[in-house]
Amino acid sequence: MKAKGNQKTKVNIVTLGCSKNLVDSEVMLTQLRGNGIDTTHEAQNDDSNVVIINTCGFIDNAKQESVDTILRYVDAKEEGLVEKIYVSGCLSQRYKDDLEREIPQVDAFFGTRDLPAILKKFKADYKHELIGERLTTTNSHYSYLKIAEGCDRPCSFCAIPLMRGGHVSRPIEELVKEAQNLAKNGTKELLLIAQDSTYYGLDLYKKRNLADLMRNLSDVEGIDWIRLHYAFPTGFPMDVLDVMAERDNICNYLDIPLQHGSTKMLKLMRRGTTREKTEALLQEMRMRVPDIGIRTTLIAGHPGETEADFEDMVDFVEKTRFDRLGIFNYSHEENTHAFSMEDNVPDEVKQERANIVMDVQEGISREINDAKIGKTFKVLIDRKESGNFVGRTEHDSPEVDNEVLIDASKHYLRVGDFADIKINDATEFDLYGEPVA
Repeated sequence: MKAKGNQKTKVNIVTLGCSKNLVDSEVMLTQLRGNGIDTTHEAQNDDSNVVIINTCGFIDNAKQESVDTILRYVDAKEEGLVEKIYVSGCLSQRYKDDLEREIPQVDAFFGTRDLPAILKKFKADYKHELIGERLTTTNSHYSYLKIAEGCDRPCSFCAIPLMRGGHVSRPIEELVKEAQNLAKNGTKELLLIAQDSTYYGLDLYKKRNLADLMRNLSDVEGIDWIRLHYAFPTGFPMDVLDVMAERDNICNYLDIPLQHGSTKMLKLMRRGTTREKTEALLQEMRMRVPDIGIRTTLIAGHPGETEADFEDMVDFVEKTRFDRLGIFNYSHEENTHAFSMEDNVPDEVKQERANIVMDVQEGISREINDAKIGKTFKVLIDRKESGNFVGRTEHDSPEVDNEVLIDASKHYLRVGDFADIKINDATEFDLYGEPVA
C-alpha cells in the first residue's frame, strides 16, 4: 500500500473510550511494529498516511465523539492529508452496517476482535510470538493489564456484551509473562482491568480464580503496586480480600461499580443483588481490609427511577461514605433490556440528580481528605505539571481519582519513582504535601 509520491506507509492509531480500548490499541501497535510497519499512537505531528480509529460505542456522548473523530479524518482524506481510514472497536462492532452506509469514505470497518483482519490490510501476519509482549502508551511506570474480554452479565442498561461478546479469561501464565515483560520495561504499577474482573477464571478454571491470578502477579519481580478495577459485586470472590491483606504490593483499593442504592432499581437494572446485600458486602470488605479505599460508579435516571428511588441512592452514598465516586446519566441504548422501557426521566432531571450526588460526595471526600493531613503516604509520582510534581497514593487510580501535589519549586522528585509524602493540606479532590527526609 503506497501513499502519494510513493510515500512509505505510516500508521497513526487514535484511541477513544476506556482503558480496555487503550490496551487493544497497544496490542495493535505492537503487532504492526512487529511486522516492520511504521506505527505511532496519537501522533502529535500527525504526518501519517493511514489512520486507524479505535472507537467507543458505550453511551451517547462516547458514540458522538467517535463519529466526530471519524468525520474529522474523512475531511482530512478529502483534503489529501490522509490516504486510508480504518475504523475498529466498539462503535464499529455495534453499528458496522449503518456506518458503512452513512460514511462510505472509510476504507474498512472492523469489530472488537478483528485484529488479524486489520493486519491483513497491511499484508501483515498476527505474530503469536508477540503474545504477552506489549508496547505501552501510558507513562512507562504504570500499565493496564487486561485479564479478560467480554461480559456475560445481563445488566439492563449495558451494551458491552453486544460489542465485546461473552466473557473470555486470559490464562494466568500468559498474564504473568506479560507482567514480567512490562516490569522489565519499567512498569511498577499494574492496573488490572476487564469488563468484569469478578468473573475471572470461571470459563478457564471452572471457578472464580481472581485471587490465584493476583498471587501470581504479586510474585513478579519489579511490580510494586497491583490495583483491581471493575469488580462486579454479585459473586465477588472474597478470597481476593485475603490476598489484598496478605500481599504488600497489592493496593488496598477496589473499583466496584454498584450503579444504584435502591433495591427496586437494582432489580430493574438486573444486577442480581439488593441494597442490603451490597451494604453487607462493603462492610465485610472494610472489616477484612481496614485500610481499603473503595471506588464506585452510579447511574442517575435509569427508566423507572422515581424521586424516592433517587433519595434512596443519596442516602446510600451518605451512609456508605465511598472514598471515590463517579456518576453517569443513564443513556438509552438500542438492543439493551432497558431500551424496551420508557426513558421517562428527563435529561435535565438526570443531570440535576447527578449533581446532587456529586455535591454529597464532595463533602464526604473533603472530610476523608482532611483526616489525612499530618499523615505520611507512599506516593507514586506520575508527572510534573504547572509547577507541581503530581502523584497518587495506593487509594488512587490514574485519571479518575485524587492526586497529590508537591511544590516543584521547593522539592525535586523523579517521575516514575515512589516518595514518602507528608500531607499538609487538602481540598475535596486533591492532597498537598512535601517529601519526608
